[in-house]
Amino acid sequence: MKERRVNTFSIVGYDPKKKEWGVAVQSKFLAVGAVVPWAKANVGAIATQSLANLDYGEEGLTLLKKGFSPKEVIDKLRQDDENDQSRQVGIVDADGNSASFTGDDCYDWAGGISGENFTCQGNILVGEATVKAMAETFKNTKDDLATRLVLALKAGQKAGGDKRGRQSAALLVVRENASYGGYNDKYIDLRVDDHETPIEKLHDLLKTFYLYFGDKKAEKIELTENIIKKVKKLLKDIDLFEGKVNPDYNDSFKKALEVFYHQENFEERERKEGFIDQDILNYMENKAK
Repeated sequence: MKERRVNTFSIVGYDPKKKEWGVAVQSKFLAVGAVVPWAKANVGAIATQSLANLDYGEEGLTLLKKGFSPKEVIDKLRQDDENDQSRQVGIVDADGNSASFTGDDCYDWAGGISGENFTCQGNILVGEATVKAMAETFKNTKDDLATRLVLALKAGQKAGGDKRGRQSAALLVVRENASYGGYNDKYIDLRVDDHETPIEKLHDLLKTFYLYFGDKKAEKIELTENIIKKVKKLLKDIDLFEGKVNPDYNDSFKKALEVFYHQENFEERERKEGFIDQDILNYMENKAK
């Protein structure tokens, strides 16, 4: 099968506090998320691009798990690869050590910057400013890993980005047992396969992800008498409550609120101790309009 060049820019990162590893990528390439990002909790994360070799992702993670450093992994992957000078790869391991490689046959501008807990790289870029902007944004942004990765992409795009334009973007973040239901380590897996402004759309999807599966530390509002009346009115406006709009915390109200959570796929945000999350209340208000 003929290999295709995934000419793009990406950033691989690690959050040592939350023990999260991730990759964010943008490209003038259809469905780049199916090719570039690879990650495994407590092992590391990899971006493979340019004349992309998907073995660099799967085999690279295997080598990281065996204890090889990112630089050693890259060297081993290149050993039997006759097209290694057309490859570009960035790796961050389980401890945040990083390395990046850009082959001499990658199309200009091509290169990368690696540092503590991150590496960013790109090819067929307007210029080096793209990877510099990504690196500085990642280092200087205080937020969760996924947001830092996406903001780094946005900075890279603003600094020039892919010389050929935009088409797709993706975000992959892993953490041990962080998937829906805790079945595996795939915490966030968002893809924009074909869009005029894929990074902006990816950022919107991330905000929506946090709305549905957000941090349990989200601001919560106590269901006081006034809030109960407000929520009852909103539930009535969206045809989920038929009772009286009064301050009673009764079974009909609790049932209607439960139906709302399940109908809107907010099971992960459902609170049963007499509180409601502020952003869920905001969502309810917008829906009632």
